[in-house]
Amino acid sequence: MQPAARTNLADTAVHNIRAEITANRWQIGDRIPNEATLAEMLGVSRGTVREAVRVLVAQGFLETRQGSGTYVRSVVDIDEHFLRIRRTGLRDQVETRCALEVEAARLAATRHTPEIISRLRQLLASRGEYDAARHDLYVERDLAFHKAVVAASGNHTFVEVYEFFSTSIQEVIKATVTGELPEPDMASHVSIVDAIASGDPDRAASTTRAFMAPILSELDRLLA
Repeated sequence: MQPAARTNLADTAVHNIRAEITANRWQIGDRIPNEATLAEMLGVSRGTVREAVRVLVAQGFLETRQGSGTYVRSVVDIDEHFLRIRRTGLRDQVETRCALEVEAARLAATRHTPEIISRLRQLLASRGEYDAARHDLYVERDLAFHKAVVAASGNHTFVEVYEFFSTSIQEVIKATVTGELPEPDMASHVSIVDAIASGDPDRAASTTRAFMAPILSELDRLLA
């Protein structure tokens, strides 16, 4: 481990400790060296080490246990993985969105409550039909509806992954409402809610897949 430069000490310390973690110097569950040892290894003060550890705890690499020490929680650089995902093509991201929404709808069909169905219908009513004069509001409300469908699955991982894709999803919605890609009409949106409300997971999944199919087909044509 190289001593940290005298400028930007905390950031450099974070980088060096994270590099040791991702290189598997310490395994998940291992306790890392104490502050004094790390400070000597890095050539920085204990206060700088303490700050770096706080950052790495926030990033999910480390966890502190009262009276016990600091332990490795993850050896995966999540930010780097997500950055690579953001660099993937639009077709791949829309396909991933489709997979998430299809399976979310399948789960929602078996886990929904009357309140959830009512909420989905309210969101669609609030969204309404597309109006160029309220373009940004329409996109925002359309995304809120799709997020609610995913949330209705009861799967918190789906929700978090979908939230990550929200930026690209919002870009797709903007493209569909401006005519670059086919925009599913209100009836298509309502059909998803009806399918979920039916309690039939296969119907919910197939309806959602049919909803996304025209967008994927048009992307294939444009990219051909």
